[in-house]
Amino acid sequence: MIPLHPQRVPGRPGQLRWIIPAGTLPGVPAGPLAAVPGPLAALLGDATLERIAVETTAVITVLGAGRDWRDEGARVRSALHAALGDPAGWVVEADARVGDDASLYRAAQEVLAGEVGAFARSHGGDIDLVDVHDGVVTVRLGGACHGCPAAWFTLHRRLER
Repeated sequence: MIPLHPQRVPGRPGQLRWIIPAGTLPGVPAGPLAAVPGPLAALLGDATLERIAVETTAVITVLGAGRDWRDEGARVRSALHAALGDPAGWVVEADARVGDDASLYRAAQEVLAGEVGAFARSHGGDIDLVDVHDGVVTVRLGGACHGCPAAWFTLHRRLER
């Protein structure tokens, strides 16, 4: 069984980030999902879940209207455990981002795939693109970058520039 644990999203009571080990969904890029394996698809079908997205080390679930985590949490966890066993069933939407966020997302991907990402990796770290929303790029620092005193410099002097 793949280990996972829920993490609350501040200010969004109907949303949970289910933290999973990196590499659990190989080949699945971050983003909203167009298709998910059967157990999760059933929860979307009966409106238990409104939306599901994936990050490098998390699956984001948003409850449907009128649902509560106290009542639905165990069902969602069980469905998620079963679905994680089928990595091929996870299909990210072709391009869910629109307008300026789409351009910014692609630019951030290119920067992280290029010199900035290579710099972080050369020091034993990594920078994952989590999301772009309303012109704000959200990244997650991993490896040696997590907690590194020079991370500010890397983010502001290399990534932002």
